[in-house]
Amino acid sequence: MPKDTAVYTHGHHESVLRSHRWRTAANSAAYLLDELRPGLAVLDVGCGPGTITADLAALVAPGRVTAVDAATDILGQAAAVAGERGLENVEFAVSDVHALEFPDDSFDVVHAHQVLQHVGDPVQALREMRRVCRPGGVVAARDSDYAAMTWYPETPGLGTWLDVYGRVARGNGGEPDAGRRLLSWARQAGFTDITPTAAAWCFATPESRAWWSGLWADRTTDSVYAELAVARGHASAGQLTEIAESWRSWGGEGDGWFMVPHGEVLCRV
Repeated sequence: MPKDTAVYTHGHHESVLRSHRWRTAANSAAYLLDELRPGLAVLDVGCGPGTITADLAALVAPGRVTAVDAATDILGQAAAVAGERGLENVEFAVSDVHALEFPDDSFDVVHAHQVLQHVGDPVQALREMRRVCRPGGVVAARDSDYAAMTWYPETPGLGTWLDVYGRVARGNGGEPDAGRRLLSWARQAGFTDITPTAAAWCFATPESRAWWSGLWADRTTDSVYAELAVARGHASAGQLTEIAESWRSWGGEGDGWFMVPHGEVLCRV
């Protein structure tokens, strides 16, 4: 598989978008917020359904946000979110982060959330993000790290899930343990002024456990990830059903706790 080509592991099944629509600038881009102010021009790479995009647009208005994604269909949903919030300072376009269709020095802030883990060449992606960022601006990237995810109580099926997911993601050309690699990738991309940080999502209340376990149970059997897992021999349909049941079982545990760690880099141009 060419380095600049990768298959998006999750696809856009409802169980995936259920997770993506939950994301906000506050819970997914807090490390960036101090850099934002009215009037800035922002590029949001891999915007998905646009909830973070809309938050960024509200924070920099009357500045403009350009949101791009490789998937045409999802941009319509992102535009709908912006419309529902009455935002008029957002525009959307299809673009590949390996070769962004914007001139050099076009934006004050270039942001990517949970993107670099899915691309074929994250260093080239960061080079492109740097190219379109103005001197004095910032490139911000945040990615989860699957191997560092942890949960309680021990649920064997979730260990199987982690193994299968990792093999599917790498087979697609991505790197699911991207969080720990962001600093290295940023340095390889030519950045020298880098602030690396980490943050985590935690799902431990009855409501958040039910939500997190439910979306992953559904994703395990019904999404593009599930189709790829079976088609490429990483798991059988029966094994995926068992993993989904493990997710539901964990979700019903009164002591259930799940942490999703993220690496973050704020790179000044």
